[in-house]
Amino acid sequence: MKIYTKTGDKGTTALFGGTRVPKHHIRIDSYGTVDELNSHIGLIRDQKIDELSKNILVIIQDKLFTAGAVLATDPEKAILKSGQKRLNIPTIADEDIELLEKEIDRMNESLPPMTHFVLPGGHQTVSFCHIARCVCRRAERLATALYELEPFEETTLKYLNRLSDYLFVLARKLSHDLKADEIKWIPSKNS
Repeated sequence: MKIYTKTGDKGTTALFGGTRVPKHHIRIDSYGTVDELNSHIGLIRDQKIDELSKNILVIIQDKLFTAGAVLATDPEKAILKSGQKRLNIPTIADEDIELLEKEIDRMNESLPPMTHFVLPGGHQTVSFCHIARCVCRRAERLATALYELEPFEETTLKYLNRLSDYLFVLARKLSHDLKADEIKWIPSKNS
């Protein structure tokens, strides 16, 4: 596989299915942000964290490639007129979302209850989680905007939504594991 093709030199790129669109198209921005999120999750996985979390993050990275493939597919080329799939594009399953929910619940069991918003930070690894959470929320915003224009499987949207929750709870869990200070946000009273 050749890395450079020169086909994008004039500011367009191809979707799965062959349709060419401008590189600033919302579809490109959507799956590009999912790719950025995947890189941030790789950064978290490279930290000194527990093996279970590392293994879950590898599964998440795989599912983000699936989400990217869904977002990179021209919907008009994905389905035949008969309703059958034309392109062999994987999808996010309900079980993928359930895994995130189970992990959120498992991590929450060992954490003190939330009484306030938490300021991001306390440890570099925790900060990486908060950055990934924010990028995930941006990916979700872009994907929902794309969904309004050209719908795709809703499980992709659900997955991104649940993933941001997972990343928040992972940040709290890692704060606990690393004995980092979790600073509560308490609004200041202006006099």
